[in-house]
Amino acid sequence: MDAFLCSHNGNPILNSPFFNSKTELTHLTSRTPAGCYSIRSLSIFSSMRLRSSKSVFGSNETLLNSTQIKKHDRVECNAANVSDHLVQANVIEEEATQSSEISPSFKVSAGQGFPLGVSETERGINFALFSQHASVVTLCLSISERKTLGEVDAEVVELPLDPSVNKTGDVWHICVEDLPRHSVLYGYRLDGPREWQQGHRFDSSIVLIDPYAKQVEGRRYFGDAGNKMSKFLGTYDFTSLPFDWGDNYLQPSIPEKDLVIYEMNVRAFTADESSGLDPDIRGSYLGVIEKIPHLLGLGINAVELLPVFEFDELELQRHPNPRDHMINTWGYSTINFFAPMSRYASAGVGPVAAQREFKQMVKALHASGIEVILDVVYNHTNEADDVIPYTTSFRGIDNKVYYMLDVNGQYLNFSGCGNTLNCNHPVVMELILDSLRHWVIEYHVDGFRFDLASVLCRGTDGSPLNAPPLIKAIAKDDILSKCKIIAEPWDCGGLYLVGSFPNWDRWAEWNGKYRDDVRRFIKGDSGMKGNFATRVAGSADLYKVNKRKPYHSVNFIIAHDGFTLHDLVSYNVKHNDANGEGGNDGCNDNFSWNCGYEGDTADTNIEALRSRQMKNFHLALMISQLDARKNSQFRFFAEIIKLRHKHAVFGHDNFLEKNDITWHEDNWYNFESRFLAFTLHDGKGEDIYLAFNAHDYFVKAILPSPPQKRRWLRVVDTNLASPDDFVPEGVPGIGALYDVAAFSSILLVAKPQV
Repeated sequence: MDAFLCSHNGNPILNSPFFNSKTELTHLTSRTPAGCYSIRSLSIFSSMRLRSSKSVFGSNETLLNSTQIKKHDRVECNAANVSDHLVQANVIEEEATQSSEISPSFKVSAGQGFPLGVSETERGINFALFSQHASVVTLCLSISERKTLGEVDAEVVELPLDPSVNKTGDVWHICVEDLPRHSVLYGYRLDGPREWQQGHRFDSSIVLIDPYAKQVEGRRYFGDAGNKMSKFLGTYDFTSLPFDWGDNYLQPSIPEKDLVIYEMNVRAFTADESSGLDPDIRGSYLGVIEKIPHLLGLGINAVELLPVFEFDELELQRHPNPRDHMINTWGYSTINFFAPMSRYASAGVGPVAAQREFKQMVKALHASGIEVILDVVYNHTNEADDVIPYTTSFRGIDNKVYYMLDVNGQYLNFSGCGNTLNCNHPVVMELILDSLRHWVIEYHVDGFRFDLASVLCRGTDGSPLNAPPLIKAIAKDDILSKCKIIAEPWDCGGLYLVGSFPNWDRWAEWNGKYRDDVRRFIKGDSGMKGNFATRVAGSADLYKVNKRKPYHSVNFIIAHDGFTLHDLVSYNVKHNDANGEGGNDGCNDNFSWNCGYEGDTADTNIEALRSRQMKNFHLALMISQLDARKNSQFRFFAEIIKLRHKHAVFGHDNFLEKNDITWHEDNWYNFESRFLAFTLHDGKGEDIYLAFNAHDYFVKAILPSPPQKRRWLRVVDTNLASPDDFVPEGVPGIGALYDVAAFSSILLVAKPQV
């Protein structure tokens, strides 16, 4: 039987590798007037899991050993969070292995406050942790290697830190000699003020992860339900040789105007057996390497990886709730900002191997000319809210510093996930900057896409800032300013900054207005022709300011959240029925069209129209003045990407001028007009003509004369079946008129006459 004791805020204190599952709990009393249960005369005996309690800091060096076992006279827990069988029982008894084996002794010294996290010094292993408001800090060390996956079978030592010796400013530190240089698990217990209304959430019963841990150990296999309650702890490795990037290694350094980005989830990309990979590497960093030929065949030159920072994919299953059947496969629930997701490594090999395999993936992608951009989540963490908290790190270390709180000490929620990281607090800002630099220096990533980046533009009280310090620091940083930095310029608090994100002429933006306007025009909404023209021409209305360029607009039709491309042409409304959220999740304004039938259908005419619409979206995206995301129809999209790479007219350094484009249009102000045609001029005669027809009938397009000694060849007609929908060499015989079919688009290229 598993026993769970709770603190005042309902967090488990025995659900930890520091306690044996065989535990003796005695004398459970009745409910107290305060609505809590009291446990008196509680004895906890745990074989090979001993806790240091004896410490005498007579000088800067002290010899500590764990010869005593702490005994707690009283522990209180909220009744709502105690399991039923525990509440109803008067006495819970289990056999316990009682022992008092002595752990190894360690010589310790005061240590140093910099750098934060774990570092190796001449004297030993140094631990440094920031906490402004803590009054008690204890370092917990598990010094034996894991023997079974999913739990730590190890001796534990706890080293209390003396604030008169082990604290400099707001940084607590200690140096431990003779510790192993690898495979040590560590965490911290902290205590301090308990006034929630003042913003504090200290709970000394919980062992917390170091925010600066470079490796995090937890369960070893993704979605392992048998270890859903695994504890996550920091670890380190000072024994491995530096990663060999190779003598001839170079990062691709692709100009932003030439980027074609493929957004992908590391696990989902190869997890299914249809990937054809060995089961040991499906869903892993190594699995991505095996599929590089697929990416090259598609023609993309950058991957944007959904979050790869350590997260708990089973967090929703830790408490009964409407979503406790779900696994978090996206990763937007960060536990730690420095450690790569260990369960994306192959075959359960753990955090050290995860670091190495991540680097192998980056190296292989770079060798193939593909950049690596990380989707990063600095707007919130996994620790949720006060209703169902999941305290793993920041909340228990210094809640008042790490999170935005209102005047009553309650969480402000601009992320939609229960908490909001206090990004522009100096300490939190430095944590974020250190994290970003770490991924660039250690892992050689090429850039970042910042999830809900408008949160990063809020002050410590949640109010919007005109010149947010963090955004400026990233733009001006010697290392980060050389990276691709892309904002998702909105948040869940209504701060919508598309086109007006504070940018210092460096930040690019996900152009949400591009997505919406293109969706609406292609599906046939009235009055959208002018907006559509503006978007495919580079959104000068949003970005032609100061020194901004067309490539500061990252154009996309669909992404990870919201409808997939198939959904976009198959449904009028969302049908999120299986996730337990009652349809409240996701955007209600998806600007989708089901092409005449809601959902899957066997009607061949509807299926043909849907296929045509998806191709129209592909074409519109690839001929716009920058950048793209996913595909559904591989051949067509791959050919369009190759066409984009081949013709410079699709990726201008600057916004289009009069000589760059000719609009074949005298119907701009007709609200019902849904046909748009234009010619892009390359200055060398190889012009490109495009027409988009969002009417439900054919339109006879009058073609302009091609440049001198040239003729029009048809390369694309989305109304035609594959392979005639895209003919790379072009089809001759184009006359002065072209019948553009309903809900279709064409692309003609001016080629020399034969």
